[in-house]
Amino acid sequence: MIKMNLNPSYDIVLRAGAIDALPAYISSGKLLVITDDGLPQAHIDRLLALLPAGTHVFTVKQGEGAKSLDGYAAICEELLRLGFHRDDMLIAFGGGVVGDLTGFVAATYMRGISFINIPTTALSQIDSSIGGKTAINFCGTKNVLGCFHQPRAVLVDTAILSSLPARQLYNGLVEALKAGLIYDSALFEIFESLPIQENINEIIRLSLLVKKDVVEKDEKEQGLRKILNFGHTIGHGLESSCGLLHGEAVAYGMLCMIDDEALRARVKRIIQDKLHINAAISFDKAAVLAEISKDKKADTDGVTIVTVNKPSEAKLRRVSFDECISYLDRL
Repeated sequence: MIKMNLNPSYDIVLRAGAIDALPAYISSGKLLVITDDGLPQAHIDRLLALLPAGTHVFTVKQGEGAKSLDGYAAICEELLRLGFHRDDMLIAFGGGVVGDLTGFVAATYMRGISFINIPTTALSQIDSSIGGKTAINFCGTKNVLGCFHQPRAVLVDTAILSSLPARQLYNGLVEALKAGLIYDSALFEIFESLPIQENINEIIRLSLLVKKDVVEKDEKEQGLRKILNFGHTIGHGLESSCGLLHGEAVAYGMLCMIDDEALRARVKRIIQDKLHINAAISFDKAAVLAEISKDKKADTDGVTIVTVNKPSEAKLRRVSFDECISYLDRL
């Protein structure tokens, strides 16, 4: 059990079978489970067996397309139809898309209702399920509409990861590698020196502890929390313009933002040999720049980037768009 010490605080239950803790956190009101059509039915059946009869389920299509105004409106319409009020609750049961979308609905419906996050992908278990960031995409720009809304609890059931395709598992582990590079050299050492598959539980635990510590010190991203964006500025540009998975794009984005050539070579080996992401990529600089200019950390003069020179030491820098795009040459 990990306690997120915010106001209000909440539990992060981390273990195989964490989903079994769900009944302890649900309210006495109505419940709506939001999931996607890519999640195996066996997982959904197991969840529903823990919940009261009459629990409602809303299923969105798998993928980033669900994080849209249309997807948001469809869920809100369902909540109105079902007569949901402030004492009712949502349960996000899926990956980062479902978590972001559910959180945004919970933050805005009737000015805020409770939700529980049960992440089912490596990416969401390691990173996006905690910290309270919620968002949807708009006009082709990722996460441009959003707000902070902390969950009532987060249940990280590591047993669910066994059903993931290998590519999705490695995609999520990139965020753990990021956590090691910006904040925890011991976590980075696991990636560099130990077998990944045998240490996934510890990797997830240490990653969550990194984010917990950072978010507790800077919940609303006024300063320190910005280091969690390491690799994301260029990464989001590559993700949107090249059709990569989020973690894959962040991996390339991190390589761009490592100043020390020797460390960059070490990270490149991890990405290529242990996370099985091809170190070579083709991209259109103009397309990437167009996406970077929409970044939430940007304004008319430039963008704040995160650079790393040695593991656990991240630095924030303000650069022009031209300088930011020049980092792509490191690929």
